[in-house]
Amino acid sequence: MKKLLILTLLILAFHLTSCMSILQSIYGIKDPKIISDTEIIKSSKKFKVDQNTSYKLDTSYYSFIINLDTNLFKVQRKNHIQPLQALYFNSQGELVKFYINCYAGGFPNLDWNRDGNLETFLPKDQAPVDTILNLQKLVNFLRPVKTSTNQDFENQDYNVFVFWSKCTKRHSKRLIRSIKENISLAKSTKVKIYYVNYDNVFYRLENM
Repeated sequence: MKKLLILTLLILAFHLTSCMSILQSIYGIKDPKIISDTEIIKSSKKFKVDQNTSYKLDTSYYSFIINLDTNLFKVQRKNHIQPLQALYFNSQGELVKFYINCYAGGFPNLDWNRDGNLETFLPKDQAPVDTILNLQKLVNFLRPVKTSTNQDFENQDYNVFVFWSKCTKRHSKRLIRSIKENISLAKSTKVKIYYVNYDNVFYRLENM
């Protein structure tokens, strides 16, 4: 029962950001900070991120999500503001698979492959998909961190975006590795993966 209680509290820490400061050291989370493009590039290299598909998420994304009607989109607001995400969009730009930290479970490491969800491509369902964020809307919030960043979102069967952050180092590395392994199962399906740094949005979320 004690282990179950601890796990429940840790999962709630991701749901309720005010609780995060109490448990973040246990769960391997540092206080989010504003970081420069240079810092993003440096960290992303350590995370084995492809520099040609590396972006940061503009802080206006926070306003977009928070301004959604609470009565109509309570669950969607909570889901789309999470710091660790993997979003799979089909060729029509529709969100078809959605992975986020608060549905992963696991302690002390989030279990992205819970119940073997990532052992097929497309992966099995994890978080509920919705129509709040399609590919076109997401692209509006992406900012390349290098001038050589590849912005070709067309001619793919699927575009996959991984949200990662420096302040969630261990969990970000595991998420990136897990999604890469899942995409390797795609075989002849044309899939492109993009990496999106979330630190600056996370900082705004924690300091508003």
